[in-house]
Amino acid sequence: MLMVAIKEFTKRRTSIEELFSFVGEIDCLMSIASLRAGLDKFCIPNITENNKRILATNLYHPLISDCIENNIEVDENSILLTGSNMSGKTSFIRTIGINALISYSLNTCFAETFSIPLMKIYSAIRISDDLMNDRSYYFEEVLTIKEMITATLSEDSNLFLLDEIFKVTNTIERISAGKAVLSALAKKNNLAFVSTHDIELADLLKDEYDLFHFSENVSEKSVDFDYKLKAGKLRNRNAIKILQINGYPNNVFDEALKISVNLDKNS
Repeated sequence: MLMVAIKEFTKRRTSIEELFSFVGEIDCLMSIASLRAGLDKFCIPNITENNKRILATNLYHPLISDCIENNIEVDENSILLTGSNMSGKTSFIRTIGINALISYSLNTCFAETFSIPLMKIYSAIRISDDLMNDRSYYFEEVLTIKEMITATLSEDSNLFLLDEIFKVTNTIERISAGKAVLSALAKKNNLAFVSTHDIELADLLKDEYDLFHFSENVSEKSVDFDYKLKAGKLRNRNAIKILQINGYPNNVFDEALKISVNLDKNS
């Protein structure tokens, strides 16, 4: 009986494979329909042949409750984001990545309109130490970004997403290596979305990257974020002020502020 069953299955292999493919496709389409039905807003992406242009209106992250929507227009230049911690930089880069990925895979976008070329996606956002292989955070980041640089040598169009590049190393080498790497990633048909705290990088890359920032309003007792993308580089630095708001001793706050002012004068 077993041999007869195997023979019959072998004879009908093509039909069985077609049936499985049909059921899988229907299941996938039902899942996409269910996803769309549960969204307040979505659109069908426009996949273009313009290799260095992305256009999005009212773009949002689907996993953030009451997410603030933003618009972005990318034309030739990559994007460099500055801003303080918790202001929205990383979430925005993830929003770009998840919308690109879901566009290609599910033909759905979390936006009012979304236009993007077909690109390979590379991410250096959530990197961690690899203790099993004795690799530190920095070493893991170096290997991840090396893969991105290698990808630029092909004729493919690539979308690179990087959060706080080389943040665990010293200031001079971080800025120097960051500038060299980001210039390399922005060449040919590639686009990069990068966040940084280093205003110096914004100055060094202003001809290759369009500059945007997220900012907050700091009062005597609170820090309020609006999570709105704004053109240009960040000009207000509030990290030391936030120490005071959160109850740091006055002598610590005063010394930090004094050192910051002196460093600005000497830079």
